[in-house]
Amino acid sequence: MNFQNISKIFLVFLFLFYFSGLKSQDKFPDGTSIPKWFKENKPTDINKLGKKYIITDFGVKNDSTVLQTKQVQNIIDEASKSGGVIIVPKGTFLISSLFFKQGTHLYLENGAKLKGSDDINDFPVVTTRMEGQTVKYFPALINADGLDGFTISGKGTLDGNGLRYWKSFWKRREWNPKCTNMDEMRPRIIYVSNSKNVQIEGITVKNSPFWSTHYYKSHFVKLLNLTILAPKEPVKAPSTDAIDIDACSNFLVKNCYMSVNDDAIALKGGKGPKADTDPNNGENRNIIIEDNTFGFCHSALTCGSESIHNYNVIFRNSTVKDASRLLHLKMRPDTPQHYEYITLDNIKGTVKTFLYVKGWSQFFDLKGEARPRKGLANNITIKNIDLSCETAFSIEKSDLFELKDFTFENLKIKALKPEMQNLDNIKNLKQTKVNVTKVVSLTQSHDKKDDSDIATK
Repeated sequence: MNFQNISKIFLVFLFLFYFSGLKSQDKFPDGTSIPKWFKENKPTDINKLGKKYIITDFGVKNDSTVLQTKQVQNIIDEASKSGGVIIVPKGTFLISSLFFKQGTHLYLENGAKLKGSDDINDFPVVTTRMEGQTVKYFPALINADGLDGFTISGKGTLDGNGLRYWKSFWKRREWNPKCTNMDEMRPRIIYVSNSKNVQIEGITVKNSPFWSTHYYKSHFVKLLNLTILAPKEPVKAPSTDAIDIDACSNFLVKNCYMSVNDDAIALKGGKGPKADTDPNNGENRNIIIEDNTFGFCHSALTCGSESIHNYNVIFRNSTVKDASRLLHLKMRPDTPQHYEYITLDNIKGTVKTFLYVKGWSQFFDLKGEARPRKGLANNITIKNIDLSCETAFSIEKSDLFELKDFTFENLKIKALKPEMQNLDNIKNLKQTKVNVTKVVSLTQSHDKKDDSDIATK
C-alpha cells in the first residue's frame, strides 16, 4: 500500500472519528451543544484565593450564645481591600446577616458552624428578591450581590436555627389560614444575586427558617457536593426549598443530597399578569441537575410557582427516595408561563406521584389586569425511568394552560394508580417502551397530604 492510500485512509478515519464525536456530544434538549464549562468541575483551592482570615484570630469567640455579626462583618470588610478567604474554624458562631464583597470568599472547616439567630430583630430590612417579587424583606445569613468569582467551600455547616420560626409560622397559620409565606418574618440561609462564576461546594446547609438557598439573576453557578436538610417532623420546616433558581442561566447542580419540607429544586422567575414585561423578572436557561439524591421533599423538580419561562433544563442520573412528586409543573392562572425543552433522563427510586401538572392558585392575584395568555408546557421529554409510585399521572385538563409535544421513552413504572387516561390531556404525546404496571401494594408509604396540596385546584 503506497503512502498516498495510507494518507487517504487516515483522513477518512479522522473524519469518522470527528463525526462520531459530534454525534455523541452531550446536547441540551433544544439540540445545542452543552459547553465544556459544565464538565470542568474542580474543587475550590483556597490557597489561590488570597490571604486567609481565620475569624478567631480577629477576636471572634467560639460561643453559640453571643451574636457576633458585626465582628465577622468587619473581617469581611477588611478582607475586601485586597481580597481573601474568611475561614471559620471548628466551633459554633452565632450570626445574623453577613454581606460578602468582591474578592472575598467563605471557607468552613470540618466541625465549623455558622448558626443563624432565631430573633428576627437581629436582621435588617433590605431591598431583596422574594417569591417572584423585588420587595423590602429580610436578607439571608450569607449574602453575595454583584460579585464575580465568589465561592463557599469546606466541610462545615450553615445552620439556619429555624425551629422557632417554624413554630411561629404554623401558629400564625392556625390563627390566620390565609397568611402568606412571607407574613411570618424569616430569613434564608444563602442568597446570591446579580453575580457570576459562583461555586458553592462541600458544605451542609440545614434548618433554614425560609428558603434554604436562593440564586437570582446569576450566571455560571455551580453547586457541588452539597447536603441541604430541613425536617418534616416533629415540626415541619415550611417553605424550606433546597435550591431556588430565579432568572438564572448556565447553572449546574451536581452530586448533592437534598431532603427538605418543600420543593428540592424550584425554577422561579416572577409572577403576576405582566410578569414577562417586568425587568426585575427573567427566564431560567441552560440548567443541568445531575447525579443527585433526593430524600423527602414535595417535588424533586418544580417549575413554579413564580416562574415565567424555563428553557433547556436537564434533570438526570439521579435517585429519588421519598419525594411527593418527581416533576411538578405549577401552572399559575394569573401569570404568563412557558416551560419548554425540559428533559428527565435516568431517574430511579420511589415517589408519591410521577408526573403532576395542575393549576396553582395559591395567593392568586390578577392585580386588576385581564387574565394573561394561556400557559404552555411543550417539548418535555421523560426517558429511562425506573420508579415505584402511588399515582403515575396526575395531569389536569384545563382551559388555562396547554400541554403538547411530550415524549415518554423507556419508562418502567409500578403504580397503585396508573391513571393512564390522564395522558389524554397532552397533545401530540409520543410513547416508546412505556410500561406502567398496576400493583396492589408498595413497600414505600408517603404522607397522605403535604403542605403544597392547598395551592392546587
